[in-house]
Amino acid sequence: MDETPTARQKRVWDRSAPSYDRQIQLFERIWFTGAREWLGERASGRVLEVAIGTGRNLPHYRPGVTVTGIELSPEMLAYARRRAADLGMPADLREGDAEHLPFDDDSFDTVVCAFSLCTIPRPAAAVAEMRRVLRPGGDLLLVDHIGSTWPPIRAGQWLLERLTIRAAGEHFTRRQLPLVRQAGFDVVEAERLKAGSIERIHARK
Repeated sequence: MDETPTARQKRVWDRSAPSYDRQIQLFERIWFTGAREWLGERASGRVLEVAIGTGRNLPHYRPGVTVTGIELSPEMLAYARRRAADLGMPADLREGDAEHLPFDDDSFDTVVCAFSLCTIPRPAAAVAEMRRVLRPGGDLLLVDHIGSTWPPIRAGQWLLERLTIRAAGEHFTRRQLPLVRQAGFDVVEAERLKAGSIERIHARK
């Protein structure tokens, strides 16, 4: 039987889990600078982090928030649970699919997703689910790498994703802002950084 896109992503991230933190550190210093702090400053109340990975956003949430995390990969989730324990943070971290969130409508004040819609097989479905579980007036916070506004970089991204989409489902020229608008969110704040290749979005239901 052919492997589904979701099953492939689970396999890819399970395999990547032991080396993920080490590999992403350089990107965070050079390319993703300040992104996790930006998310943490804006998240409030009951927070759902979709595709929480190894929990790298956990240290940046402010005191008083209640964090729930969902992650497709059990191996990545194990690292997130250890990080939460080390921080003394009583987060509710569970295995699940961003395209089918296991929560009731209007359950959260804030939904966060960082550097993950680039790999989720059906990002529009995931954004729709994020909206469903947000309470009216709730905040959506997204950070991701997208196609650069500078043509030479965008051309390189396009060439790179000819390999990464097939190998790991990783896209470099996707853009999430149109999906956010199509889902019915009001965009509060949107900015592009690093030659337009990083986008931060704050939207409201």
